[in-house]
Amino acid sequence: MPDNKYSRITPEIMGFAQLCLQNSNIDPALYTKYDVKRGLRDLNGKGVLTGLTEISEVQPDSTDENGELVHGKGKLYYRGIDVEDIVNGSMENEFFCYEETAYLLLFGQLPTREQLKQFVEILAFYRTLPTNFVRDIILKAPSANMMNTLARSVLTLYSYDTNSEDVSIPNVLRQSLQLIALFPCLSVYAYQAYNHYKEGKSLFIHKPKAELSTAENILRILRPDKRYTPLEARLLDVALVLHAEHGGGNNSTFTTHVVTSSGTDTYSSVAASLGSLKGPKHGGANIKVVEMFEDIKTAVSDWSDEDEIRKYLSKILDKKAFDKTGLIYGMGHAVYSLSDPRARVLKKLVKGLSEEKGLAKEYKLYTSVERIAAELISEKRKIYKGVGANVDFYSGFVYDMLGLPIQLYTPIFAVSRIAGWSAHRIEELINGGKIIRPAYMQVQERTPYKPIEKR
Repeated sequence: MPDNKYSRITPEIMGFAQLCLQNSNIDPALYTKYDVKRGLRDLNGKGVLTGLTEISEVQPDSTDENGELVHGKGKLYYRGIDVEDIVNGSMENEFFCYEETAYLLLFGQLPTREQLKQFVEILAFYRTLPTNFVRDIILKAPSANMMNTLARSVLTLYSYDTNSEDVSIPNVLRQSLQLIALFPCLSVYAYQAYNHYKEGKSLFIHKPKAELSTAENILRILRPDKRYTPLEARLLDVALVLHAEHGGGNNSTFTTHVVTSSGTDTYSSVAASLGSLKGPKHGGANIKVVEMFEDIKTAVSDWSDEDEIRKYLSKILDKKAFDKTGLIYGMGHAVYSLSDPRARVLKKLVKGLSEEKGLAKEYKLYTSVERIAAELISEKRKIYKGVGANVDFYSGFVYDMLGLPIQLYTPIFAVSRIAGWSAHRIEELINGGKIIRPAYMQVQERTPYKPIEKR
């Protein structure tokens, strides 16, 4: 066990923390005075333009014939292709589409059958960790948070790479493909180590199969019996596609651009993006959705009684229930107005899995909460655009039905998003050139220096 002295907050630390609070508190009025775009967004939620990309586009709204903004259904495009069409195409032709999506994001075009076959074979070839890596790196230092283990593993892989500092495009592509291939193993093995050493459960380290998709391999190496249904694998595959990329402005992808612009190595860049994704305001949001629904299912006695649901959701909004933050998790998005296209896709597919799992009542509860919450938020909050369910609203339910442990929710997000990060890193290296350095205005008054005897 770690020495407690490194985790304890001493009275001295508390005293210094008070100085931080006293002397680092900026008057909120100054942000308005100097027209600071907090969060790099304006009041309408529109992001400040900081770069250009060909990789993906988030389209929250449209304009009418007069050029006026019209709040409507959001759209998401990967390399100009509607993500809903990508999912629908794979469903119609009955093949897994995460690998096709990763190819599209990296190379800018959909693959032919031969190109996809070659790409999948490359990923299968790289889906093997260095000798004794699992034993020496993952099993010997389990963490309570899989994202920290994942970041540590990525940084350790730097030591196994004899060409780690080379930022030429062929080498960065090679590193990116290896990380895309290895992320499922790194994430699941990190959980298996935690589950064994921290929770006292049996340890299972299954090897991935070359002929299986990313989604199938995740379920195979996670489950003790390695078994899963075709519908389970298909739905996880779609979830991976929907999380693979979301424009250059999301927090972790912007982190990729910022860190890459400094000229650093691939492993450091990816570790930084993992740190961003770990945050509950970004990749960890679907965990809060699942926790909220567990609370709702306990507090609401009749899940079919919409009046009872409405009353409890009102309590949540009024900071009187659940975690008392006043937030209904999974509702609303920084960019989308009325609906998140990723949530729309998942909602269509979730119904089938809920019926397969005997959870039709839970599905109906989710749809009721989605509709009632949107109405309540519009009534109780001053909002500048519409509000609807975001991807976290249904992805948490998907992962719960798949039996994925909650500790793996955000790592699975990373397994998907590493494809988008890799594409953006390559794009930044090709087109960047300058280190990213936004401006901050200094608002502290000038203060004369005092000798220590006079302080």
